[in-house]
Amino acid sequence: MRSLSLSRTKTLLYGDVMMEDEKENSQQQSLMDHLVELRDRLLHIVLAILIVFLALFSFSEEIFSYAADPLLALMPEGTSMIATGVTSPFLVPFKLVLLLSVLLTVPYSLHQIWAFVAPGLYRNEKRMAIPLLVSSVVLFYCGIVFAYFVIFPILFGFFLGIAPEGVAVMTDIGQYLDFIIAIFFAFGLAFEVPVATFLLVAAGATTPDRMAEKRPYIIIGAFVFGMLLTPPDVISQSLLAVPMWLLFELGLVMSRFFLKEKIASTESGDYEIMEEEPESDEDMDKLFDVMEQEEAENNQKPD
Repeated sequence: MRSLSLSRTKTLLYGDVMMEDEKENSQQQSLMDHLVELRDRLLHIVLAILIVFLALFSFSEEIFSYAADPLLALMPEGTSMIATGVTSPFLVPFKLVLLLSVLLTVPYSLHQIWAFVAPGLYRNEKRMAIPLLVSSVVLFYCGIVFAYFVIFPILFGFFLGIAPEGVAVMTDIGQYLDFIIAIFFAFGLAFEVPVATFLLVAAGATTPDRMAEKRPYIIIGAFVFGMLLTPPDVISQSLLAVPMWLLFELGLVMSRFFLKEKIASTESGDYEIMEEEPESDEDMDKLFDVMEQEEAENNQKPD
């Protein structure tokens, strides 16, 4: 009888060990599947950038001429840009085409990232994420276009106009490329301000009225941001800070228009804060069950 009991106990223990091993193996296999998918997604992104780069590299001279046109159009006759480095005539257009390839493939890259992340998101999160991703890309492109067509003529006209008499302005192509990349990056980020404002309100972290009360600090922060990301001159900082302030106001308007219910719930304080921890693991399990049930009911609701 005792032998039978010991045998049954060993069988149960062996079965528990096997189940734990199978569970651990399945978790490791799931992790490996995700890593393999992530690797494939990243390879697709790199391949897309490489294809666009190879397609554009043969037009590298034309692309650089177009990028330098805002400065060349304002330079006095008889002057031109120069290359002070031995490899600059090759590396500068190469760098520009590579950057352009990355920018042009941003929608495809975000699509690959979205395809990897989307299965782990809830339906309401997907509904909010897609418009925000699209608007972020469009606003970043708008920032670059705004810098090229509006900021560059004003900025270069000012710099060339204050050149001392007898000084021939002959800009190095490498320094020029670094300058326009910094401006493009700064204005691309600055144009994301409406999205950041919208996200803060959507997350319930604040309300448009509270952010409007902090407007003086926002304006100062915009000038500090402009000081850090633009060349060290007042003109560049102001040309970046003022659009950032206006885009912040646009974000407030969008938040008030599209997030009326969220704003009302945030202002009324309809959030339950748990001040005491559950007394036992059983209470914690019940709490998780209730949360999962509520999430399942929300996902079953029609869009």
